[in-house]
Amino acid sequence: MRRLLRSVLVLALTVLLASSLAAFSDTTSSWLNRVIARFTHDDRPAEKPRFLVYPTLGYSPETSWEFGAAGSVLFHAKNNPDRNRLSEITIFGFGTARAQYGLWIDNAVYTDCDQWIILGRMRFQRFPLLYYGIGPEAPAEAPTVVNGTYFLLRQRAFRRVARNWFLGPEIDVQSLTRVDFGGEYLTRSLPEGAQGSTNFGIGLGTVYDSRPNMLNTRNGWFAELSWLHYDRAWGSDYGFNLYFSEVRRYKSMGRGQVLALQALGSIVQGNAPFNQLSLMGNESLMRGYYTGRYRDRHYYAAQAEYRFLPLPFSEYFGAAAFFGVGAVAPTFSAMSWRNVRWAGGVGLRYLIFPKKDIFVRLDVGFTREGPAFYLFTGEAF
Repeated sequence: MRRLLRSVLVLALTVLLASSLAAFSDTTSSWLNRVIARFTHDDRPAEKPRFLVYPTLGYSPETSWEFGAAGSVLFHAKNNPDRNRLSEITIFGFGTARAQYGLWIDNAVYTDCDQWIILGRMRFQRFPLLYYGIGPEAPAEAPTVVNGTYFLLRQRAFRRVARNWFLGPEIDVQSLTRVDFGGEYLTRSLPEGAQGSTNFGIGLGTVYDSRPNMLNTRNGWFAELSWLHYDRAWGSDYGFNLYFSEVRRYKSMGRGQVLALQALGSIVQGNAPFNQLSLMGNESLMRGYYTGRYRDRHYYAAQAEYRFLPLPFSEYFGAAAFFGVGAVAPTFSAMSWRNVRWAGGVGLRYLIFPKKDIFVRLDVGFTREGPAFYLFTGEAF
């Protein structure tokens, strides 16, 4: 699991400090509390940007202790929340006791009057990956630890063509270099791309998005359909196609309760390296499974989550319960019910920015292979 023990202690401390500030802000005057309040207390006008900074702490056998910090900026184009949707840019950096490190950047930017949506992410990390093998029956025992320098840059620039409907180009650059694939402890045959590769994809995507707040949607739809082509003609080490589709539905159930549904499909065709196959598991979908615990050319998954934002007896605290199913296979015809995996769990929420309806979430996901913890700003999907 990428973050097997995300710091419950750090979140609890942050929540206690923030709630204390909300209750006793009139009498709090110490320098430390003023600094904390600068980033946790929502006292700015609703149209102004919001900033959030928080520490992270983790532990896993392949990294030892992991220390980091995350920062988010939330804003509306031209500071106009009546006309423009909420945008987010998040930066997360970390280092470990074994001299491993990484930097992540995620962006979801809506320009004035929804003329453009810029969706993307960047990953740079020297961080071990756990490789269990390829296919729906990859064993859980003794995964291979793959060390390497990983870089990912994916950006999508969608132009509005109708109300809530957007169309535009996509690019994707992924590179895995300086690879050490398990050394003498390798127990599985080397997959395609085990020596590392750099691949460049160009494609086209379309999005339907009626969400007013992508970090905490209470009503609306999100749907995406995209195609990326990787070709040696423009510098890729491998040539293949990626087809991706996703649908999300959000429905308010009254009294702060939300039902959120998601379905996803990912298909890889052609000669793709092992790190760019369709991967099951992450902090959003199939929570509880390590990213890439199962991987193959076809991946399909769906989940439902019920949210209490906030709880009926609290002004700041919320909760969620979620359950998902997913499966991978080499072809669609090879999909089998016996290879469907489940993942479910519960989560705690804290309303960090009331004027923008933004919660911090701590989720624990359970699978038949054990639990995993996740700490992030905003809902999982």
